[in-house]
Amino acid sequence: MTVMAERPTASGTELGNFEELLDLLDELHLRDGFKAEIIRGNIVVSPWSKGYYHRVMHLVCKQLEPYLPEGHLIDRAPTLYVFPGEACAYGPDIHAVHEQALETEGNRLDGEALSFVAELTSPSTRNDDLTDKVEVYGRAGIPVYLILDMQEQQATVYGSPSPQGYQIRINKPFDEKLLIPDPFGCLLDTSGFHRPHEGTET
Repeated sequence: MTVMAERPTASGTELGNFEELLDLLDELHLRDGFKAEIIRGNIVVSPWSKGYYHRVMHLVCKQLEPYLPEGHLIDRAPTLYVFPGEACAYGPDIHAVHEQALETEGNRLDGEALSFVAELTSPSTRNDDLTDKVEVYGRAGIPVYLILDMQEQQATVYGSPSPQGYQIRINKPFDEKLLIPDPFGCLLDTSGFHRPHEGTET
């Protein structure tokens, strides 16, 4: 495994203009298996998820789909959501967004159209998922932010966003049911979210 796969690579700190960073992001030619985001005004390149993460993402989408707000879709496709006021652009692992936000030929979608985001942590991006993204998503008014901490084997959900950040935080270990706040108002069963048994991971 390369150094890039072990930790994110940041660049472009001298570029103060968010639009310039987005243009630079468009020009990147990444190797297969890597994605790029703008975090704290820097371009951060990190590896895509491990194989079993996709199983977990499928389980989340399957459970939440019946509770989506009207007109919203949930997906796992790599999509870039921009937050110009925060100079950030994220590609969340799971995202639910109003279908109108997808009616564009561009690849930069409005982050404030999101109703739900989820991140599955990896060693390279875990700190950003647990800190910066909590603040940005909360201030942007994203109703629900779910963190699946794959290293600590626990789930944390944030809800009731405000200009000061999220007002609700609920934490449960994997295998328990976690309340997903409004506008979903449902329980997420985290059974089956664990990493594969030793010897089965590829």
